[in-house]
Amino acid sequence: MAGTTGNGIIGEWHRVVRERDMAGMRALLDDEVVFHSPVVHTPQRGKAITAKYLEAALGVLNNDSFTYLREIVGGRDAMLEFSTELDGVQVNGVDIVRWNDEGRIVDFKVMVRPLKAIDAVHRAMGAMLQKLA
Repeated sequence: MAGTTGNGIIGEWHRVVRERDMAGMRALLDDEVVFHSPVVHTPQRGKAITAKYLEAALGVLNNDSFTYLREIVGGRDAMLEFSTELDGVQVNGVDIVRWNDEGRIVDFKVMVRPLKAIDAVHRAMGAMLQKLA
């Protein structure tokens, strides 16, 4: 494990995203992690469902145009702003991540803008989640 420092966990997250390492992504998640989707109204609880959503998101958003623009990292929290293009729509978003003393992610929230991007992400994520079912 990368350790419990913010830079270690966020560094590992960047590696997971860069390498599209789904096993590495699942290893970062706590069993009781909570995922907050930009399009699903209720929080998704547990490692299995969170891993499914994050795998779909990596499949949909992590394309050739995906980049992290900036990050703010604290002792147990980070905010990672990203940009990508999806079906000709510019997507701007934020991953808000919180982890525990064991270095496992316990809360992952994704926020997306503008509205046109939310609609594009919603359609693409729905299709990807169907494929992963």
